[in-house]
Amino acid sequence: MDTATNKDDKANLQTLIVSDLHISESEPVNPKRPLWKRYKQKDFFFDEALIKCIEFVENKPSVEGPAVKTELILNGDTFDFDSVTQTPSDGKNPVSLSHKKWGLGSQEWMSIYKIERIIEEHRWWLQQLGAFIQRGNSVVFVIGNHDLELHWPTVQERVVKAMNLTEDHLEGVRFCSWFYLSGGDTFITHGHQLDAMCSVRDPVNPFIQLRRKAAVRLPFGEHASRCMLNTMGYFNPHATRNYIMNSREYLRFFANYMVKTQPLIVITWFTGAIATFVRTTIHHMLPPMRDPLFVEEKTDDIAASANVTPAQVRRLAAAGTPPASANPLKILRELWLDRALLIIGSLLFGIQFILALNMVWPISPWWALGPALLLSPLIFIYAHSVHSSVFATPLLSKPSAKLLSQITGVNRIVLGHNHVPECSKLDDVEYINSGSWSPAYSEPECINRIGTPTFVWIGKTEQKSRRTATLWRWPEGTLEPVPFTEE
Repeated sequence: MDTATNKDDKANLQTLIVSDLHISESEPVNPKRPLWKRYKQKDFFFDEALIKCIEFVENKPSVEGPAVKTELILNGDTFDFDSVTQTPSDGKNPVSLSHKKWGLGSQEWMSIYKIERIIEEHRWWLQQLGAFIQRGNSVVFVIGNHDLELHWPTVQERVVKAMNLTEDHLEGVRFCSWFYLSGGDTFITHGHQLDAMCSVRDPVNPFIQLRRKAAVRLPFGEHASRCMLNTMGYFNPHATRNYIMNSREYLRFFANYMVKTQPLIVITWFTGAIATFVRTTIHHMLPPMRDPLFVEEKTDDIAASANVTPAQVRRLAAAGTPPASANPLKILRELWLDRALLIIGSLLFGIQFILALNMVWPISPWWALGPALLLSPLIFIYAHSVHSSVFATPLLSKPSAKLLSQITGVNRIVLGHNHVPECSKLDDVEYINSGSWSPAYSEPECINRIGTPTFVWIGKTEQKSRRTATLWRWPEGTLEPVPFTEE
């Protein structure tokens, strides 16, 4: 099925891995709020730079030889369905108030609408990928947490159609559920299945029935992106430090950016947090949609696309991290709803206490604040002791690396997801994180970029008979990459 990985071609196969492009629709400039989602505005599109990077690797193979093929792995979060907030206005499909506020859900027609909006603004990039395939190369889309809606076959068809491929080259593009085995020596997975905040309950069967209609199951992280980050446009979702802060940092951020343009941010946060919690719980509890007649065929299809056996698919599904949505208290803490509920509870206790006391001794209702103030030190101590667990632990631990190596039979693992480029050794397993191309900046003005675009390059060298992997970066405005160690 994959001509790029047949035995005759492995000797001349080089692999380029990029992750976390987060390609989405553009954000129109708002004169009243020019910094609102600045990172999504068109001048931060990197389509041309990425194509130059791909062409450089294609034209400068790691070893000279005939018919060197380049395999491009788009390792998850290629498209960012979560950040698409446009809604249709043609009246053909029902659009609710929640859709207008937080974006469309993950039903099939909604996913098609979103991918069409993305294609409209990135058609040239997809056409260049098509030209890359027609030159004898291949493209593999590994599905991540922000592009889970690529599971819809009709969405995949829209992407392939935009590439303008001829019939003879359709086999040069494929979609993989959450992992891919390249060249028989490298296990590639986006990494969200190793992150409790973004892992999917059943990656083999990604669909659920929501209000009697099929939809893609979304994990906690995706609901938070849609219901919270989409409505708080001064926070950059591509930079964790931009939205994971302590109380003092949040207050300073509010004073600098939102006091005039979004003064009711607390209400926006609270309603979004409630919606995130409710939606996460519903999506987690609903059983996966399975057709009993095609259970084995589904696993077989995933295995064939990823170059593994059906048994390996089942083992890899079992090796994932259990989703945080199975622990409601953990979700409440991440959303700060536990602290909000404690404050509300203390106020309600004070009101109830004053109402009871007022029956025998009439006093001012303001005394209801007394119990709340007395309890506030305890609430403050509790809040100070609770920390976010988002990327609090390494994405890939030594036990996980060993387990994945045992399942796949290879000693090289490439991840993305956390946007942190890395090369390390976990015992006998080589671990590389391909980093990110997404527009991550330290501030809403988008002046100081966090890191540079990075990618993984795998191929043979004249000195070694086996393929080796290296991490590279593509500095802005350059025409060729430099080794990541030089950053």
